[in-house]
Order: sequence, then structure tokens, then C-alpha cells
Amino acid sequence: MIEWQWLAFDDIPRQDWYEALLQRQQVFILEQTCLYPDIDGADPQCHHLMAWREIDGKRTLAAYLRCVPPGVKFDEMSLGRVLTTQAARGSGIGRELLAKAIPLAEALHPGHAFRIGAQAHLEKFYASFGFKTVTEPYDEDGIMHIDMVR
Repeated sequence: MIEWQWLAFDDIPRQDWYEALLQRQQVFILEQTCLYPDIDGADPQCHHLMAWREIDGKRTLAAYLRCVPPGVKFDEMSLGRVLTTQAARGSGIGRELLAKAIPLAEALHPGHAFRIGAQAHLEKFYASFGFKTVTEPYDEDGIMHIDMVR
């Protein structure tokens, strides 16, 4: 059973926020060996979607993303820092995460399109949610990315 949280920054319990930052560090910096400024000043303006499940009697973060409002990163709204934790990979939770996030974000920012800076190897995954590639691949922090819109 998954517990979903869709919260503004100021409403996230401290322990939950700590776990989200811990997993962002684990996935993006340590696993992907990518030194980049994760704490970029955008989080306080974002809504955050977190998927929690119980593993061995402990409430554990399984997946996470943030919805960046229009005008903060791009003219459009954006979904970013999309991750599935190592323990939850292969469970389909990443697909569930996107399927939940898109309508939540559209309700929060009606009438706005999405623009994402996706890791290039995930192009087909995001395309399955209606995102279309609008740039050639480019290097961002040592990982090839593409911009996609929806």
C-alpha cells in the first residue's frame, strides 16, 4: 500500500523532508556520481509529491518529485528531481508517480504547459506520458539531457 503526500514546502514534516533530501542525494549525487547543486533555491516555491510504503515495519520513501511553478525554472511549469528509490525500483512506482503528478500539477497551475529537462535515456518513459522532445541532447552536469514539453 502506498501513502501519497502532495504538499507545499512549508507543509512537509521535517523528518519527511530530510528523507526526501537524503534520497535525492543518494540517487542523483551518489548513484549517478554527479556533483551538482541539488539545493538550488527552488524547493520552497514547489509542491512535492512523495510516495511512502512500509518496508520491514518502517515507513520508507519509495518515490519523489517536485513540481516547479511556471516562471521559476522555465516559462512553463516543470516536474523535476523525479526519482524512484533503489528499494522500490522495478515496482512500477515511477510510472504511478508521474500518473499522479501530472493531474495534480495541472490543477495547481491550470492552463500552463509542462517543460522538463529529462535525462536522455528516459525519453521513451516521458514520451509515454505525452511529453515531446524539443531539443537536441545536451550535457548537463555530465549527464545527457533533453528538454521535453507537454
